[in-house]
Amino acid sequence: MATETPPVVVEIDSLAAGGDGVGRLADGRVVFVPWTAPGDQVLVRLTEERKRFARGEVSEVLRPSPDRRSPPCPIAGECGGCAWQHIDYPAQLAAKAGILRDAIERIAGLTSPAEIPVRSATELGYRSRARVFAQAGEVGFRRMRSHEVCGTQACPVLVPELNAVLGNLAQAPPEGEAEWLLAVGDGGEVSIRVDGPGAKASAIHLRVGEDPLRIGPGVFFQANAALRGQLAQAVGEACGRGERVLELYAGAGFFTLGLGRAFAQVTAVESNRRAARDLGHNLSAADVPADVAIHPIPTEDYLADPRGPRPDVVLLDPPRTGLPKGGPEALAALGAERIVYVSCDPATLARDLRILTERGYRLSALTAFDLFPQTPHIEALAILTL
Repeated sequence: MATETPPVVVEIDSLAAGGDGVGRLADGRVVFVPWTAPGDQVLVRLTEERKRFARGEVSEVLRPSPDRRSPPCPIAGECGGCAWQHIDYPAQLAAKAGILRDAIERIAGLTSPAEIPVRSATELGYRSRARVFAQAGEVGFRRMRSHEVCGTQACPVLVPELNAVLGNLAQAPPEGEAEWLLAVGDGGEVSIRVDGPGAKASAIHLRVGEDPLRIGPGVFFQANAALRGQLAQAVGEACGRGERVLELYAGAGFFTLGLGRAFAQVTAVESNRRAARDLGHNLSAADVPADVAIHPIPTEDYLADPRGPRPDVVLLDPPRTGLPKGGPEALAALGAERIVYVSCDPATLARDLRILTERGYRLSALTAFDLFPQTPHIEALAILTL
């Protein structure tokens, strides 16, 4: 009968993009260990061994890192929503800059700035959108690496309005399984959508600078209530002013309305029909002076057949997957003097930057935004120029 490998001592050196701590085994292999912090010395039970890496679980913290803390959430380590609540917030920010730098250098093959600024606001009570689940009489969030529900009546990263809704749901759990999408607007109005046949919910309303923004049920919006204004301002400054701007993945107009006051002509591409309808409504309500053309088609279709003259600036905010295959090449072929790329995934950002810089663009600025404290997720703003 096979015997279990005894635990091994590991020094944790850094944090990986997925959130795990990173160390090395005696044979030189990298080992990924969740719920650890840089500077920890831990006893690790290996759960998976491959030729070039391994994965493990903490059996005991032998020497805690100076950056380790008691998590502010009682279900931290069980809930899959926050992987870094046990790490002091300044160390989280430093780790995110390191993850972004590593992607730029290792994947894109570029020299990253000597210092990558990470803009942040509050580390708790920031999230204004959440998905909540019910299962077997429990209401809460998915357990770490599981579809089972980890029950809770409060979450420290939610804004107070959503915590109140979560508490009410937890006190009267439904029979069987259920799923809710919760969102709150700037005025405190809460939208609750129960997913399933005939799912309905009301719109919420935000303000981005001077502009009101309607967001319909299920339409994406930046969930960090404390930081999204800074992101919108930074993107506007990065785009500057000019005659023509092309915005890819425009959504409901989070950036578009500001572009409509800085450029004479705006071309907005958004494939989600509900988001495109919200975009049209928001443009009309804000009385934007620019000539704005909305194209409710996928970005890849637009790039395959661009409309109109060459844009001065291209702004894009793609999903986690980045640009589609052939997208960076088609984007470079437009010949815009400046590309402003908002990314929620350093790896796909770096992949696309590698192709764009091979076609003549230069990475001139890079800034990170911590839109999701307590998690390894990073929002990056990259500016490329010819």
